[in-house]
Amino acid sequence: MILKNALVVDERFQTIRADLEIQHGLIAAIGELHGGDELDLTGQTILPGFIDIHTHGALLADCSSGRSEDIQTVSRHLAAHGVTSFCPTTMTLPPEALQNAFTAIRACMGREEGAYIHGVNMEGPYISYEKKGAQAAEHIRRPDVEEFRRLNELCPVCLVDLAPEVEGAPDFAEEAAKTCTVSAAHTAAGYEQAAAGFAHGFTHATHLFNAMTPIKNREPGVPTAVFDSDTVTAELICDGFHNHPAVLRMAFRLLGSDRPVVVSDAMMAAGAGDGEYTLGGQTVFVRNGKATLADGTIAASTTNLFDEYKNLLRFGVDPQQALRACTINPARAIGADKATGSIAVGKRADLIAVNEKLELTAVFIRGERHK
Repeated sequence: MILKNALVVDERFQTIRADLEIQHGLIAAIGELHGGDELDLTGQTILPGFIDIHTHGALLADCSSGRSEDIQTVSRHLAAHGVTSFCPTTMTLPPEALQNAFTAIRACMGREEGAYIHGVNMEGPYISYEKKGAQAAEHIRRPDVEEFRRLNELCPVCLVDLAPEVEGAPDFAEEAAKTCTVSAAHTAAGYEQAAAGFAHGFTHATHLFNAMTPIKNREPGVPTAVFDSDTVTAELICDGFHNHPAVLRMAFRLLGSDRPVVVSDAMMAAGAGDGEYTLGGQTVFVRNGKATLADGTIAASTTNLFDEYKNLLRFGVDPQQALRACTINPARAIGADKATGSIAVGKRADLIAVNEKLELTAVFIRGERHK
């Protein structure tokens, strides 16, 4: 198939006028192309498909439920919103529940009905009680390399979250980093502890500013350790609830082109409207799109990457930075950037098309059209 007459955001994230050919699920050619099956995309722009490396659910489906049908629901929902691949994200749960969740996710890999799965994002259980957020305190436990290995055998882990200050964290991080990305998360660490972690296995930070020590002038906290690094990537939830637009603008300026990673951190209420839901065994109340526990603690989100991308443009973040943070940066954070995340010959044809009003008009996942 040849996508004709569109603007294309190329691998340098520059916008060019070109046609794009898809063969066998891959991008085969970019340029002035003719012949074969053609789809006219006049007036539209082709972007790389978005990649959500941190999402818990949607449409009443929960990635931790242990039900494969829930994973497929999330997969379809994401595809409908321009997300072409993702990491189903588990919560702080008992061992058996985590095993069931991993088994269900693995059963869907290779037969996804929408966005495809890279592997699991394991958010917890190796986190801080003090900064647990919406995670269940009774299931928090010390880092356990053997448990991590068993779960990784059930389904590949792309990300494992860890509080750098908890007992056993340094050794666990150095071992887990041989397998996947290790992320500082739900942490009461100070600046020094976080910076030490970033020198020994940690390369990522989960939902920056949220569930971690804040920036103070004499207590710099985890975010300052992230900003001080030249390499650590950092997730940002851009729904307008988790972080003020001014904070997001600041973060994007400090993190530069390659390090911000937009995530949804969405839960089962995404796409389902206001009401009462559950997350990790706890009741979540959604009012006007904002998800909280009974005590007011923010509990994940109800957003999606495409809406967050539009938010960032509205908030005044550089458009190229915003797009990179939804595509190539998350791909790089999980080591998938050679296969996806940008538009280049030989990469997977994970693509979305938008019109001049920034409305989603087409979604291609491994070359197959889903919208």
